Amino acid sequence: MFPIRDHNPSTRTPFVTYALLAANIAIWLWTVMAAQTDAALGQLYYDYALIPARVTGFEGWGGFITSMFLHGGIMHLGGNMLFLFIFGDNLEDRMGHVPFALFYLACGVAAGLAQVASEPFSPIPTIGASGAIAGVMGGYLLLFPKARVDVFFFFIVFFKIIPIPAWITLAVWFVMQLWGGFSPNDGVAYWAHNGGFVAGLLLVIPLWLRLGGPGFWRATDGHPDHPPAQYRESRIPKVPRRR
Repeated sequence: MFPIRDHNPSTRTPFVTYALLAANIAIWLWTVMAAQTDAALGQLYYDYALIPARVTGFEGWGGFITSMFLHGGIMHLGGNMLFLFIFGDNLEDRMGHVPFALFYLACGVAAGLAQVASEPFSPIPTIGASGAIAGVMGGYLLLFPKARVDVFFFFIVFFKIIPIPAWITLAVWFVMQLWGGFSPNDGVAYWAHNGGFVAGLLLVIPLWLRLGGPGFWRATDGHPDHPPAQYRESRIPKVPRRR
């Protein structure tokens, strides 16, 4: 299962979200061309990835930023960019362009700190935008808990698109990351995801309070305060969900 879109259109062009999408794609293409041998890739990761053992050795701190723009493959990149595309525009719409850019970077740094804290002496490079994007998801959860998110379910030969409130989609995702964090390591930086998500939720609290806090939720019933997006019907069967 994975989300494919939300029904929460932004009211202005999300320039920062688009710029982040373009930067991540461009840098991935550059790494594919620049690091065509294992030695070159290893050097690139040493220079630009986040390596906990280097950080605790008081070096390689630039990796907190540069690692956010590195990806290990097309699926890694594609999954992260899909989540950023779905959830990023709405936070940028509420925050403004520059605050959102700073928020994104702050969540990425917080995610890196959480990963370093979980494995302070690990020599394994950590790469990917998922920690920063997890922060975007945490902020989205606080501001738009009942926004509809279309989730694609696939089970062997059975598949459907089901609209689900954002809080269910994001809460399930977060629980899966917590579960992964306490499970045997499978090469995924779960604690970066957890740290980024919590940081995003906390950093959006001041904005949520300015909007009215619980009163904002009561006024909107947790939904976006503008009409939902309308999409053409898909050939993929869609299961209606009662409110």
